[in-house]
Amino acid sequence: MRLIGNILWFILGGFVMGLAWWFTALICAITIIGIPWAIAAFRIGAFSFWPFGRKVADKPAGTLGSGIGALGNLIWAILFGWWLALGHLVSAVLCALTIIGIPFALQHIKLAGLAFFPYGKEIVPIAD
Repeated sequence: MRLIGNILWFILGGFVMGLAWWFTALICAITIIGIPWAIAAFRIGAFSFWPFGRKVADKPAGTLGSGIGALGNLIWAILFGWWLALGHLVSAVLCALTIIGIPFALQHIKLAGLAFFPYGKEIVPIAD
């Protein structure tokens, strides 16, 4: 069932938004200062392509990347997060127009929240 959900997701907005995340990561990777943001954007972009079967969880305190926190999220939200979130919200509205698209709309809304606050989060598999 996850495979079917991921295929439908990929067609109904996941491909476009995954590319948006990866494009953002490439822009960030141009500078040395932007490399931490690029790594996070590549990771979330891969999640945006195939989200079903995985979830976003808080990183444990003291792990690599958990210390950037609020400042990293603020800089990210100002520079890139707002337009990625806007893309996810537009995709959510378009998906919500049909009954079959409502679960996909909810996933886009979750990703819109992640677009503003990617630091301190990690992508983990869902236990069956």
